Amino acid sequence: MTAAAHSADTPAYPDAVLFDLLTALLDSWTSWNRAAGSDEAGRAWRAAYLRLTYGCGRYVPYEQLVREAATQVGLSESAANALEADWLNLTPWPGALDALRALAPHCKLAVVTNCSTRLGSQAAALLPVRWDAIVTAEEAGVYKPDPQPYRLALGKLGVEARRAAFVAGSSYDMFGTAAVGLRTYWHNHIGLPLVAGAQPPEVEAPSLDRLVAWLAGFGGDRRH
Repeated sequence: MTAAAHSADTPAYPDAVLFDLLTALLDSWTSWNRAAGSDEAGRAWRAAYLRLTYGCGRYVPYEQLVREAATQVGLSESAANALEADWLNLTPWPGALDALRALAPHCKLAVVTNCSTRLGSQAAALLPVRWDAIVTAEEAGVYKPDPQPYRLALGKLGVEARRAAFVAGSSYDMFGTAAVGLRTYWHNHIGLPLVAGAQPPEVEAPSLDRLVAWLAGFGGDRRH
């Protein structure tokens, strides 16, 4: 085989892959629905929370926003308490662990999540992989899609945005990844519409089945 052919056939992974945690990797929807008492109430509560989170900018305690969102949709504070009590029962989406294990030998792996440091660390630990960085909104001082959480993760990893990719769970992330210059895979498991004004991701899929192949064709200079 010629050197050129070998180069063309060899996967060219990015230096790092950053993940949304609570939607792209973990099924938090089921926990929200269970705490709310129904799928309909859970989705309304989650939508209200997302509006508060992505609209507030500077960090306000995650637990406070969850309670405020519950009140907005007519749920009692007990729903927020139930969600936190169920936190350690969050489960990975199908294919999440397989994808992480496949990528671990090739890329640095990081989490960028919109929650408190305490809950973010607990949730990340539910996935049995070695994280090179875990960045929460509390640590960054702002919520995504402000560029700061993504940039903080890249800084911890020592990787430029052009040599990294992001796996989103919400299309709100696309505002931030577009600003930072991160190529994005949207794991849109439940089929949400693209938020108005958000830049479409490079890949949108209902599962993580295409992720490793997409990243293997990332291109550019490979890590050494």
